[in-house]
Amino acid sequence: MRLRLRDGCEVFYTIDDFTDPWTGPETVVLHHGLAKDHRFWYRWVPVLARQYRVLRFDCRGMGQSDIPGPEHSFTLAGFVDDLLQVLDRLEMRRVHLIGESVGGSVAYQFAHDHPERLLTVTACGSPYEFTGPYYLASAETVEREGVAAWVRRTTAMRLDPRVVSPEYASWYAAQMSVTKPWVISSVLKGAAGADLSDTLRRIRVPALVFASGGLENRSLGDYERAAALVPGARLVTFPEVRGFVQHVLPERCAAAWLAFAAEKSPRGT
Repeated sequence: MRLRLRDGCEVFYTIDDFTDPWTGPETVVLHHGLAKDHRFWYRWVPVLARQYRVLRFDCRGMGQSDIPGPEHSFTLAGFVDDLLQVLDRLEMRRVHLIGESVGGSVAYQFAHDHPERLLTVTACGSPYEFTGPYYLASAETVEREGVAAWVRRTTAMRLDPRVVSPEYASWYAAQMSVTKPWVISSVLKGAAGADLSDTLRRIRVPALVFASGGLENRSLGDYERAAALVPGARLVTFPEVRGFVQHVLPERCAAAWLAFAAEKSPRGT
């Protein structure tokens, strides 16, 4: 399904709901990261959709949503506004929000800007400081060598080859590689230099942070410290793996989220 945002951009979305018909389930929104789309959550959905209505949508410029031209400037603020419009168009007053990678950075900012719209917020392997060299260097790689080269160089950092199958890693890289280069470059350049530390300190929504134990994730940010900045946030780490735990251990992450959500947002309240 598709919906139209105020500037005419159409975004693709899908809803999975396998809850009992007589219940009134809460909604959880799954926000993907850069160069990905709603399909990257496919192993989370069976775990969540039996208890929650699950909304996935493709951010503008990615997946099956409209792709603005190179003149469009992608910013975290723009992604936050798009998310707000999606919730408004679908008449979803309050939801649980889970973001992965840069989608979690968007989730942090959304929780700060629109706390009244959230029941909980969760970030999976998500940076809050974009001050390191990775972002501009990656933008330059994309512009100079193409998207596939950037994906090829960073896939091992994202996925733990000791855990994921070669077939999964190949599919993962292939899906990312179809993203238009100017979309990736604009997002990376737009985020470069940003520091959301103060934003995180002012979040008052119940928060959960997922992180791996691998040191490789420091090149994209210190996820553990993010949990220390958000008041009352819970940190769940998987020290035995490296990379993005939301993709390496999706079922375990989803199960941990269910336990967190049940505690922070009990049904019937």
